[in-house]
Amino acid sequence: MPKTKFLPKPTPETQPFWDAAARGELHIQRCATTGRFFFHPRPCSPFVFDGEVEWVKVSGDATLHSYNINHRPAWGFEDETPYAIAVVELAEGPRMMTNIVGIDNTPENLVLDMPLKVGFQDRDGVVVPVFAPAEVTA
Repeated sequence: MPKTKFLPKPTPETQPFWDAAARGELHIQRCATTGRFFFHPRPCSPFVFDGEVEWVKVSGDATLHSYNINHRPAWGFEDETPYAIAVVELAEGPRMMTNIVGIDNTPENLVLDMPLKVGFQDRDGVVVPVFAPAEVTA
């Protein structure tokens, strides 16, 4: 059996996120009542009971909140080790899980709170957001 990467599967709630990523844009949701951003996508606001949400293009600026350097790859990632599985905090507030690219993934290079910038990678037809140090193009 061939080893292929596990890829995200868009749902009706997440489709706008993936459509924006395919265009090279990072979009997240915002509560229409409070104006607060949140991530992961959902059908209603987590801040207001049954509150409406809107999709908004965000800056793509972030900081490194946490990470794990993976030396034992998942299927399909054998040629990419070591790689960082990271949690970044977007400038707009929410945190999201991603990969760090553009630098060697070592503890010396992955400094908590370092500034990051979003980039996009096509993974077998699904474009995913990834982050690189702000001075490196993702």
